[in-house]
Parts: sequence; C-alpha cells; structure tokens
Amino acid sequence: MEARSCIFQIITLTFIFLSTAHSTIFNFPAAFNFGDSNSDTGNFIAAGLDRLNPPYGQIYFHQPSGRFCDGRLIIDFLSKSPSIMRPFVPKMDAMDLPHLNAYLDAINKPSFRTGCNFAVAASKILPPTATSISPFSFGVQVNQFLRFKSLVLQVVAKGKKLYKHLPEADYFEKGLYMFDIGQNDLAGAFYSKTFDQVVASIPNFLAEFEAGLKKLYDEGARNFWIHNTGPLGCLTENVAKFGTDSSKLDEHGCVRGHNEAAKLFNLQLHVLTKKLKSQLSDSNITYVDIYTIKSNLIANYSLYGFEQSIMACCGYGGPPLNYDTRVSCGKTSVLNGTVTALGCSDSTKYVNWDGIHYTEAANHYVASQILSGKHSDPPFGR
Repeated sequence: MEARSCIFQIITLTFIFLSTAHSTIFNFPAAFNFGDSNSDTGNFIAAGLDRLNPPYGQIYFHQPSGRFCDGRLIIDFLSKSPSIMRPFVPKMDAMDLPHLNAYLDAINKPSFRTGCNFAVAASKILPPTATSISPFSFGVQVNQFLRFKSLVLQVVAKGKKLYKHLPEADYFEKGLYMFDIGQNDLAGAFYSKTFDQVVASIPNFLAEFEAGLKKLYDEGARNFWIHNTGPLGCLTENVAKFGTDSSKLDEHGCVRGHNEAAKLFNLQLHVLTKKLKSQLSDSNITYVDIYTIKSNLIANYSLYGFEQSIMACCGYGGPPLNYDTRVSCGKTSVLNGTVTALGCSDSTKYVNWDGIHYTEAANHYVASQILSGKHSDPPFGR
C-alpha cells in the first residue's frame, strides 16, 4: 500500500508540473468544430437519425443531451474547464467558451455567438453512400459552415436583433477551427476490406480532408486544430467483432490490425499537416496526438483511477465485454426474452461507455492531456 501511495504521489506531482509548464490560454472568440460522434453535441439526434435514452447524459446533464456519452465530451472540456477535477488530472486551462451548440439544434439552444458545432455522429470524411448511417460527411459539414457564415454576415450587416446570438464578422478569421474525423472511414472499411485494402484507402480519405480544410482556408479560416484518430482496436465493438481470435489481440486486449491502420492513418495525417503549414504560411495549424493519449490510458488505466479499460459500462451480455450489437445502450430488444442494455453502477470507473464511445471520466482525462500541450505539434505552453 505504501508503494502504491508513493506512485500516486509521483503521478500527481508530475501532472501538476506538466500543467504548470505547458498549459496555455486560448484567446479565440469562437470555435467551429467538424467531426463525428467523438465531438457531436447533438446534430445526429437533432437530424432525427436516432434517439438517445437514459442512461445517456446521466452525469452532468442528468438527461440525454444529444451526446453519445454519459456526460461531457472532450470538446466540452476543451471549451470550458470544469471546477471539479478527477484525481490525478491537472487543472485545465481551456478556451473559457460555452459548450458549442449543434448547428441543427437551433430550437433547443439557438445561440451561436461563440461558435457552432457541425460534427455529426457516424460521419465520415468521404462522401456518403447509399448505406451510410450519416449523410453528413466532412464535405457536407464544410458546406453547412459556408452557408452558416453567409447567413450570419447578412444578418450582422443589417443590424438585426439576432446579431446578439451570432458571431461577429471577424470571428470567422480569428476563431479556432477544430477537426476530429476519420475514425468511421477506417473502422467501417474493415467490414468489407482486408487490412492492405484499408491502408490503401487512407490517401483517398486524406485527399478529401485536405480539400475541405483548404475550402475553409479560402473562406478566411486561419487557426486549425486537428485531432488524429485513436486506437480503434481498443473499442469494445471492434474487439467483439474482430477479436474472437485471440492471436489478433495485443497485450492489452486490443485488435492489433485496427490499431496498426490507425497509426498509419495518423502518420500520413501528420505529414499532411506539415505540408499544409508550408503551403498556407499565414495559418496556424496544430496537430494533436489523440492516439498516444488514449493508448496510454488503455495501457495504464488503473493508475488513473479506472477499473475497466475495454468492457463497456452501458451494454448487455456481462463480462468480459458487456457488448451485444443487437441491444445498444439504453434500448430494449427481444432476444431470449425481453432484455435492456443498462448502465453500470459507476461509470467513472470505466474508460468505455457504450462499446464505441468513451465515458465522461475518460474524456476528461484525454482533454487534460491535450491541454498539457505535450501531445501536439507544435507543442504549446504559457
């Protein structure tokens, strides 16, 4: 017990040091986000593509909030630091902006003064096909932004009362443009392609991403914040589907092929960001290594206060994965009788929430590491 206590003290002191040495203040008047369910604050649900039942949103919001999580997402913590910190996580120095409202959720939360979120769950970088769950690909999200900007500028120019709920004209140049997308392109490809075919598709994903980012640049965007993709092979859903052969799993119980593909995607994405920096010399482009942060969490989950790294908190089937594709979190199905996928007693002890998405506690940890500045290129500090 004394050795364990000593280790925790060392971790705590290390986090405090990193927070002091590398934390930063983000002086952006607004943020505009593009992505998938990792950062969707309500668009998928507002579009009528699905509905979320309790226990979604049970923490913080105390009801389903449109987020595929038990509480807040990484983007929620990046925009505004919480007052209560999880043990061994440093105080975060975020943008101090309200939570980003979903573009399609105009009735529920109509204020877009400090930005807008265009991310939609299940979205891909590539254009949608007839079998796509979400029609809101990256290109569609960019076009939604262009329409949003055009309408905002019209309203602001006319001096209508609504301007109080909309960004100032110069916010579009001074704002931060955030991206977290590509996970679904990779993960979805594994259902119909071999590993080599998935890897061969990566340049197509990134060419589409580059085109969308440059379109935003041409519209005046200058500050870009790009997340790479996490360890897909550690998501419960992928372990359940592709990890039935234990030889395909690594020492942490993750599907090795999925993680290797994610690494290759990230390597090429990093190369692309460096190319864009040289081409768009008056822009500020930050590449954030989400993969390393999440991999470290999976590998060392117990050090950060978690008890389960891969098993889903909200699901059906019990250990070791508590995941069944036929009964998603919060829903009821008829299998051998009527069954409901329920949440665990304490989601703060789990990294994975529903088999695909992280818990608020895990998102909080990831956000704290992002804001330390040590996992970004270029690194940042005070």
